[in-house]
Amino acid sequence: MLGQDARATSRVAPAGNTAQGIWLTRGKEGRLTVYALAEGGIRRWTESGPGSQVWGQRELVPVSGLDHLSVTQDVNAYVHLIGRRRRETADRRSVVDVVHAIQYQSGRPVTQWRSLGNPGEGVDAAGGVGRPAAVVTTTGMVHIFVRTADGGLALRREQGDGKWRGWEDRKGVAGIEGSLAAIALSSGRMELFATTAGGTLHWFQKEPGGGLGDGYPSSLAVARDTLAVLETGPDRPTFYWTDPGGRGVVAYRAGGWPTALGGAPGEGPHVAARALLDGYDCTVLAHRGDQGTAVVGVGITEDEGNGLWWSDTGVRCLAAPALAQDAFGRLVVAVIGQDGVPQVARQTDEPGLTLSEWRTL
Repeated sequence: MLGQDARATSRVAPAGNTAQGIWLTRGKEGRLTVYALAEGGIRRWTESGPGSQVWGQRELVPVSGLDHLSVTQDVNAYVHLIGRRRRETADRRSVVDVVHAIQYQSGRPVTQWRSLGNPGEGVDAAGGVGRPAAVVTTTGMVHIFVRTADGGLALRREQGDGKWRGWEDRKGVAGIEGSLAAIALSSGRMELFATTAGGTLHWFQKEPGGGLGDGYPSSLAVARDTLAVLETGPDRPTFYWTDPGGRGVVAYRAGGWPTALGGAPGEGPHVAARALLDGYDCTVLAHRGDQGTAVVGVGITEDEGNGLWWSDTGVRCLAAPALAQDAFGRLVVAVIGQDGVPQVARQTDEPGLTLSEWRTL
């Protein structure tokens, strides 16, 4: 069973708090770091040692104007921070660009933020750019995807020499709604999934470094802004989303049919991770449930037909939780509480996925 949080609070987030998500990473030396978008930049908490369960003081990574943050890692465990920055000009127009920085080591400063501009032409188009989705391939190349203001798709990527190419417009793409789900697979390939008013679009490389091709269309029904993706087998991703017809969470792999997994998700995305539980390779899913609390589901990886075991933690949160394994392979769940402060719980030695009491950072 999952531990309950006796300290859960009904206090609303402080005025001006812009936290809309939480991210959890493990550095090369094994320490976990929690990131949360905040007024004035990114708040960061870092473990004092690998798996220590002792967290350092809150730090602020200053960057003004971020209204969305994506966090991803490369094969060296370097953390790439990709944000959408929105600023207002003197004549009250909105200027939007995508920015990028890297953290090479846990607890250390990040590099200078680099503006990657915006694929939109004109102020109106620039203001309508969607949330960036970023991946880093096994070769170390960063790829950033965004939905354009007219529902198209744009890509900007880093070259092998560290220089950035310009924004590339995926010609002929239209109708994208909401967020994107992108993944860099262990084989070196990339895949990208998007929702449209009439279904989905799915892009994939046939081989590492190859073209993404045209988006493969489907009529699958997906609730907007709920996509997640996880590599569940060698070179094989599984996509997850909320079914708008009320069947809860759905799992899908290319070439198969969507499988209903149950659960009662609220608005917002899902997160997914793999963990070894009682000797079994398991997939762990988490989301903010329809009651505003963090909900966790566990099932055997790629055995969705046998269902998932869902448990409501009872911990109220502002957005979807974050998942990661610590230096000892224990699953860690992090949430942003209603007061805007992160809380974490960690897998114990008990059978199944049993979480410790929640700790406020």
